[in-house]
Formats: sequence, structure tokens, C-alpha cells
Amino acid sequence: MVLQAEEGRLTAIGATTSAARILVATAVPAERDAAARAFTDGTAEPRTLRLPGATLLRTAGAYDLLAAGVGPALAAAGTATALTAAALEGRPYTLVVSAGIGGGFQPEAPVGSLVVADEITAADLGAETADGFVPVTELGFGTVSHRPPDSLVRATAEATGAHPGAVLTVSTVTGTATRAHDLRARHPRALAEAMEGFGVAEAAASHGVPVLEIRAVSNPVGPRDRAAWRIGDALAALTEAFGKLAPVLESWHPHDQ
Repeated sequence: MVLQAEEGRLTAIGATTSAARILVATAVPAERDAAARAFTDGTAEPRTLRLPGATLLRTAGAYDLLAAGVGPALAAAGTATALTAAALEGRPYTLVVSAGIGGGFQPEAPVGSLVVADEITAADLGAETADGFVPVTELGFGTVSHRPPDSLVRATAEATGAHPGAVLTVSTVTGTATRAHDLRARHPRALAEAMEGFGVAEAAASHGVPVLEIRAVSNPVGPRDRAAWRIGDALAALTEAFGKLAPVLESWHPHDQ
């Protein structure tokens, strides 16, 4: 069974197949639309598809774009819904990309730069103890990290100039120098933090679909200073990145891992 857009809803039609099918999951519509601009030529507007609790934008090409919501829980729920709908269509996604803006650890990831995750880690999933933070894995539960395919990370870095490194997923955005220092002490390879990557990766892993995360740095990780944020510049960098990245994403195959 497959589904098509009809009056803004998905309806069943016959079976079909396709090559690369890529889900781009962001937190908010502004990030989703920044990515979508790279996949549209101004003549073919994306179609709107309504799913339970989520709305997809479907381009004329290989991409569906989802603004899943802020934070790892909503990101996981929205991504899982889209993955399930695609599987029911008979056209499962071949790749999920978590994308958006985020904070960059200084000086390695300056404002305006791009970061591609070679490790997607839930930085605050665990327990605070008298001896410090203990990740949930050391408590005997679950996982705290997902690793995108090495070949895709390398190709993304080469195509976009993004810095490869760990991207941390947090439920509370860092707003002090002390917390920024503590995060880097626990995760020396961290280049950026955001709020959705781990949730997207968990949903992708549950469906056996590879995941990638790319972030445009809008602000430094550390003391909260709204005046220093460059959200517009970061969104423009995200559009430019996806323009360069599209051929990489569409030609990459899981056997390239």
C-alpha cells in the first residue's frame, strides 16, 4: 500500500518503488523551510501531507521535510510517525537527516560554521551523583550514542566544509560557562549542542534506517546572550549546505558504510 496527498491527507493507492528517499527532520518550521529552499527551484512547491501529530512537506524529488518539534521526545515521536507512514506506503526512507541550527563550542565551531556529527550523543541522559554525572548506560540501561555512517560523514564534510565531531543532544540548553566547561570535560570531541539529534537517531535506529546530523552554528555554547545569536545567518548557511549536500545524500547507499 502507498499513500498520496489528497486534500492535505494521505490516501491509499497502488504499490510503488523509488531510489533514495530522504527524511529531513528539524525542530521548527523555520529550519525545515531553510532546508526545503535547497530542494525547490521556485516552480514546484512542496506538497503538504498530514500525519498523526505531524505535517510533512514533500518535494518533487527525494525529500520529505518534517518540523517535528523542540526537544528529543517530540523529535523521536514525529520522526517515528513519518518512518512508519513511509513503511506503510511501501516506500521506506533510505536515510534520515537531523538538521537545524545549534550552539557551537568555541573556538572549534564558530558562529556561522557547519558541524556534521560523527557521534550523536545524549549528553544529559543519566543521573547526577555526588561523584558527578553518570550516563544511563552506566546505570545498566539503553544507549546514549549513535554513530552515523563514516562514509557519509566524510562525504558531507567534503561537500559542505562542515567540521566533523560529536554533536550533543540536551534537554536543557547550556546557558553558563560552567555547564559548557562540564560538557566539554565529559565530551572532549563535542563541537555543537542541539535538542533533537538523539531523538531522531533513536527513531531511525528502531526502523533500521541510517541517520545523519548536520548543524549550522547560530551561537556559542556558554553564557546566554541573545544579542550574539545569528539565527538568520545560520539558517542561510543551512540552505547553502543542503544545496551542496543534495547530490551526496541522493547518491549515497547503505552499502557504502
